[in-house]
Amino acid sequence: MSKIINYIDLFAGAGGLSEGFLADGYSPVAHVEMSEYACATLRTRICYYYCKNNNMMEKYNDYLRGVIKRKDLFNSVPSHLLDTVINDTMSNDTLPSIFEKIDNLKKENNISEVDLIIGGPPCQAYSIIGRSRQENGMHGDPRNYLYKLYCKFLSKYKPKAFVFENVPGLLSANNGLYLKNMQADFDKIGYRTDLNILDASEFGVLQKRCRIILIGWRKEENFSYPDFPKIIHKYTVKDLLSDLPSIKPSEENNKYKSTKYSNYLLEHGIRNHADVLTWNIARPHLNRDIEIYKRVITAWKTEHRRLKYTDLPSELCTHNNRTAFLDRFKVVADDLPACHTIVAHLSKDGHYFIHPDIEQARSITVREAARIQSFPDNYYFEGPRTAAFTQIGNAVPPVMANGIAKQIRKDFFKE
Repeated sequence: MSKIINYIDLFAGAGGLSEGFLADGYSPVAHVEMSEYACATLRTRICYYYCKNNNMMEKYNDYLRGVIKRKDLFNSVPSHLLDTVINDTMSNDTLPSIFEKIDNLKKENNISEVDLIIGGPPCQAYSIIGRSRQENGMHGDPRNYLYKLYCKFLSKYKPKAFVFENVPGLLSANNGLYLKNMQADFDKIGYRTDLNILDASEFGVLQKRCRIILIGWRKEENFSYPDFPKIIHKYTVKDLLSDLPSIKPSEENNKYKSTKYSNYLLEHGIRNHADVLTWNIARPHLNRDIEIYKRVITAWKTEHRRLKYTDLPSELCTHNNRTAFLDRFKVVADDLPACHTIVAHLSKDGHYFIHPDIEQARSITVREAARIQSFPDNYYFEGPRTAAFTQIGNAVPPVMANGIAKQIRKDFFKE
């Protein structure tokens, strides 16, 4: 029987990174997250696992169907499990109370030491796009230094290893000084580190999504950076979408189109026969945008060409900026092996993620975005649509996270 490796998830978001570790049998000590909606999502996911492991899936599915309220679901799960989600903003002022909560959780669950810490601080301060939108390039933004709080967790709990995730822009932020200082601080508290830019598509996710995965281990351990195997497959994005019902702008349909679904969905646990479909609700769109969507889809389907904003007729162009962001309207190409990167901007509009079916002529739904990110259909996102899109866009794809978890177990925990 595999050893149960425990972990603390910092800046946990909706739990994409955690989901990959949970699926490989790791056990969470605590999730720390500032967003109320994301914390509700994490608690609902805890309910899912509890129901799954205790022959109570009908209760969970009743919640997804709207038969019971969230409080009824939560009341059916032991409170000490839900308490592993700590809804707080990490700062020097809040750390003592967060540490106290985690220490109490350790004591209640008879945990002597923390094996692993995972997670990465919000990426806006390091992202190239985020820096380009600020006059000062994010200099002085306090989010640049959230990693110092991460260091304090490492100093207190001294895990054998940690997994730190962030955007590739971290390499160039402040001419690389933030990363240099970060690794120097990790070294001071006793951790060797190494990093690589990893693409989610190489883990089997049907999405191009590059992220820095920085891994640290205690200096006394004879470890090195893992060699993550690359997944080769013949699937396309169509395998993610073909079983979902056809809907038009403003419509909702939470009934699967077919009882049959692709081997991709089956192999990666994204759908099973007992799942309840949720969040398959299309945004409303202006007639002008629908016309643009049709033109963008047609250009891809007939010419395999990405339509630029300046290619549109003048009567459809309402933006004065004709020199930047010319690809602001983009179709999710279902004939490619990977979609372009899902981003949190989906919460504002869906122009960059247009469904490939011209008969639907709409942006993708929350569920479709979740599938592209490799979240299973039984993963429910709490909050309004904008919050759900934000949670999904900021997440680590669970299938990628699972690949990382498997190799960490093999290399660092000798299994």
